[in-house]
Amino acid sequence: MSDDPLVGRKTEEDGVEVLTLRHPPVNALSTRLLADLAGALDAIAADPASRCLVLTGDGQYFSAGADLKELATLDLAQAPQIVARGQALFSRLESQKLPVVAAINGLALGGGLELALACDIRIVGESAKLGAPEVNYGLMPSYGGTQRLPRLVGIAKAKELIFTGAMIPAAEAVRIGLANRSVPSGQELRAARDIAHTIAQRAPRAVQGARRAIREGTQTTVSEGLRLEAAIFESDVLPSDDLAEGIAAFVERRPPKFKGA
Repeated sequence: MSDDPLVGRKTEEDGVEVLTLRHPPVNALSTRLLADLAGALDAIAADPASRCLVLTGDGQYFSAGADLKELATLDLAQAPQIVARGQALFSRLESQKLPVVAAINGLALGGGLELALACDIRIVGESAKLGAPEVNYGLMPSYGGTQRLPRLVGIAKAKELIFTGAMIPAAEAVRIGLANRSVPSGQELRAARDIAHTIAQRAPRAVQGARRAIREGTQTTVSEGLRLEAAIFESDVLPSDDLAEGIAAFVERRPPKFKGA
């Protein structure tokens, strides 16, 4: 097997980072691919110029999920540790400071769907199919799918998808709120990059503060969420130089030049 990373990184203007899963033929989430994804997130976290992240799959698929061939060779006693590492990695993707846009091409199944669920925004190609087929193989979603999917589409729909293992088309994914929008097949990465560049041009600390308030606030009561919102505004947004720049740009009728400070 090649020693090339199974996750490619490309940095674009505006601080947009594009991470591409590269594990043909279906971008299965092997232990090595997940380790490479963790390494890519480390590198991006160390780069202060990074502002938004796009995640996609190379070739015809986003990711068809766990590497079942690899799983068949492992001692099942290792499974709890593998699950713990996968959960920790996807939770890290969800909680790191940069917004994440998933460009879903082809299939996002099982662990691939769970990876997409850890992203903020999901763009799907019209021919894409999404699903949680783990029960077809004697498994269950274990990288966060049983927790994130119900929060996104509702408990009843999540149970239907997980219990049946059915795949749904892009249009249905958009209808139930699993995906934000569908675009012509082959255009999902372009559409995701367009959104990412728009986000990257906004005030970074304001975007990051709002992202944190949404993520953490929706896990608690409205009153606790409001307190969190106010606290983040006071600690992260109010002291920012970008606030003064945004107001000055509005008054002077010019585009703002945000620095993330």
